[in-house]
Amino acid sequence: MEALAERLSQLDSHVQGAIRVIAFYDTLMRRRVDLPALARASASLAECVAGIRLHGTGRAIRISPDGRQGSTPPSPASTTAPITLDEEEIGEVWLERPGPPGPLDDVLLDRLAIAAAAVAERYGPARTTMADPALVELVISPDSDEAARSRALRLLGFAADLPIRVVAVDSQFPLDQVAGLLCPAHPVKAAPIAGVGAILATTMDPTRFPAGVHAGIGAAKSPDRSWREARIALRFTTPRQPVVHYDGLGALALLAQVPRDAARDNADVAAIALIAGSPDDLETLDTYCTTGSLRRAAELLHLHHSSVARRLEQIGKTLGIDLTEPTGLLRARLALTTWRLLNA
Repeated sequence: MEALAERLSQLDSHVQGAIRVIAFYDTLMRRRVDLPALARASASLAECVAGIRLHGTGRAIRISPDGRQGSTPPSPASTTAPITLDEEEIGEVWLERPGPPGPLDDVLLDRLAIAAAAVAERYGPARTTMADPALVELVISPDSDEAARSRALRLLGFAADLPIRVVAVDSQFPLDQVAGLLCPAHPVKAAPIAGVGAILATTMDPTRFPAGVHAGIGAAKSPDRSWREARIALRFTTPRQPVVHYDGLGALALLAQVPRDAARDNADVAAIALIAGSPDDLETLDTYCTTGSLRRAAELLHLHHSSVARRLEQIGKTLGIDLTEPTGLLRARLALTTWRLLNA
């Protein structure tokens, strides 16, 4: 190899430089460096800021020639190259060189991209949405210490300093499809935990849940609290409200803490069980409690308001609650919600 390099160097100084760049990265790959070390070495070689970004993490590594983090805001990239693995683009590398690109920048970025792909394949998290349930449990368990939680997050592809949103999902759709729809352009991992789908993401779009999916979304910044909140919110979901944010529950979340025996023995909750055998009555009561308006409930039920009024009168007699009074409506809403929590 050295003899060949010497002969080529006599023919073209550009070829000589290219071979040196190739040899430089071959050495780095043999040493099995990680991405920060790869960026640091590239910045030193290029004498300008070098950057690496994997789509799976969404974070950019920018290192200046002195080995420090690149200054912000970043300068425009003078040259870029995709990182590909198994014919799929998984990220990009770039140089931030003031002025025009250097004569060897394309060669340097090509080798940097190859090296970054090798590092991502060796050390990076799985590029699939589905994750090891054991790792997800380490992240969301209240019994995990911070060191174990941070390590699990790194293995899943999340930066330890970024907030993680947790979603609890009940769905007949494959969990990876739901997670992919919820978070198509940012890191997302999913795993079944104790019969419930757990989705972890740094950001998400709750409007993208497909029809038929029930989901509770946690609000806390810590993953363990967010998971607890997400499971509570999931219990409050209904066909009419399939996605519930924990922070939107307010004081209603306290109902989830009522002991089951106490809730079951409550007279109003027991009365709801009496009408539960009639889907029409249950839907009518639910719609009226949700809207608080007889006419609006009639519109949603596609019935005349007088028909809804007669139904509510009969339901009120069965419950022993005057549904036309604000206090009665409040009692019915609380009783219906508590009954659903018991049967969630």
